[in-house]
Amino acid sequence: MKSKANESQGMLLFRLSATQTFAIGTLKVREIVPFCPLTALPGSHHTVVGTANIRGITTPVIDMAKAIGYQPIEKDEYKNCFIIITDCQRRVVGFLVRAIEKISECDWRNITPPPESLGSRAFLTGVMNVDKKLVQLLDVELVMSKIFPTSADKLHPVLADVDREKLKPMHIILIDDSSLARRQLSEALDSINIPYEVSSNGLDALEKMKDSAAHGRPFDIVVSDIEMPGIDGYELAFEIRSNEPLAEAYLILHTSLSSEISVDRAHQVGAHEALTKFDATELVNAMLRGARLKTESDTVRLEGTVE
Repeated sequence: MKSKANESQGMLLFRLSATQTFAIGTLKVREIVPFCPLTALPGSHHTVVGTANIRGITTPVIDMAKAIGYQPIEKDEYKNCFIIITDCQRRVVGFLVRAIEKISECDWRNITPPPESLGSRAFLTGVMNVDKKLVQLLDVELVMSKIFPTSADKLHPVLADVDREKLKPMHIILIDDSSLARRQLSEALDSINIPYEVSSNGLDALEKMKDSAAHGRPFDIVVSDIEMPGIDGYELAFEIRSNEPLAEAYLILHTSLSSEISVDRAHQVGAHEALTKFDATELVNAMLRGARLKTESDTVRLEGTVE
């Protein structure tokens, strides 16, 4: 049995300073364009340098260096800069960067959590070595949350009491490498008094799931990010479906990616649903569908998803 998910992922490498290289996954990237004229956006966040018309879409452009605490990009530098157009968290945004290096294929297993020495750099989800150089993987979700905060009505789910009682008995695990996403997920379930466990990466989650199943309490509902160090959400889904004691879990891939390709691939590896972050009511309703399926049928596995 061969995993459809165990494939390298593209990483876009770019610079925000003269020496440090950063990266984001190419699944988040729509395109890269040279700097183009910007229109001022009155009242915008101080890191938004203006808007650009990109293929007919008015796109806010963020000084990425300034957003994460590096030296802001000066106007006289703009002509040599590039704008990375991203489609993330239901929003098209441009990130102004000082230089584009290259796209590098990367195995998520080779990405490790940030060392403690970088702990003050809160915008990282991992580090990796490319051509013997340390590359820092940015937590784009955290950056976005500082500039475009999620509205309160999206953070706290609406759930009827009768539905809450259906969800409460479920053994739930939440998996995400982003500290912001883990906090949002936890607050959403805490607000409706639903118990859960949490993990910051796929490898740790897989071990927790195996251990829990071995003790007679397999997880009923798994909510996982897609882009994660160690093993990504696609491969985690495949591993769950390929492991008999774990295979009956209702699997939701919960991602900042907005691409239809991501949704299609999620279904291919055995996920029941793929949702775009972050709408707590939408997520909890998906979990409720899982709870109903778990209590009303003998199996929740998708036929023909893993070969």
